[in-house]
Amino acid sequence: MSTFAKTGLAALLTPQESVLVLIDHQPFQFANLHSHEPTMIVNNVVGLAKAAKAFEVPTILTTVIEERGGNILQPLQEVFADQKPINRTTINTWEDPRVVDAVKATGRKKLIIAGLYTEICVAMPALQAAGEGFDVYVVTDASGGVSAEAHDMAVRRMVQAGITPITWMAVIAEWQRDWAREETAAAMGAAVAPHGGASSVALAWELQLLATPTSA
Repeated sequence: MSTFAKTGLAALLTPQESVLVLIDHQPFQFANLHSHEPTMIVNNVVGLAKAAKAFEVPTILTTVIEERGGNILQPLQEVFADQKPINRTTINTWEDPRVVDAVKATGRKKLIIAGLYTEICVAMPALQAAGEGFDVYVVTDASGGVSAEAHDMAVRRMVQAGITPITWMAVIAEWQRDWAREETAAAMGAAVAPHGGASSVALAWELQLLATPTSA
């Protein structure tokens, strides 16, 4: 079980402690995604990636046998246009030393993972990394499985191992934490605006209020 704090301020994410790994958001995987509406996963993972870039959170892209499974989604690749995804043969991402080395090179211990499929390419590295001293968070609505049951059972299994399930909007809210942090509020708002649905409308209103001086 995880020895990291699960309550209190230390349980919340910060940009300075986080590292994000996005796994196998490729056409072949989406073809058998049945736990969620595929367009929702695309929307959420791209929004998460844009927020990570805005908050300067190190982000590692990885694919599996992309010459057969296809390149990573173009909207996701465009967020990190200069980064070539690590193309693996291993089903378990954490068994590819290039990925592990890239994560460890950041010096960060709060590992955030999203990918396809939850029950395989997310659960395997999450469980292994948690056992190697990382505080692991899985973004459940930027991940998906071959069925709703497969996704749900994977999340339950990871929770039993001390891994924290979280949604993409919760991740970025914890990264922002305080609207008075104006240096990131605008960038965060721009990242969320095309992807946050009704929350984006509310956020635009919040940002407008923050920018409007109060009367004396």
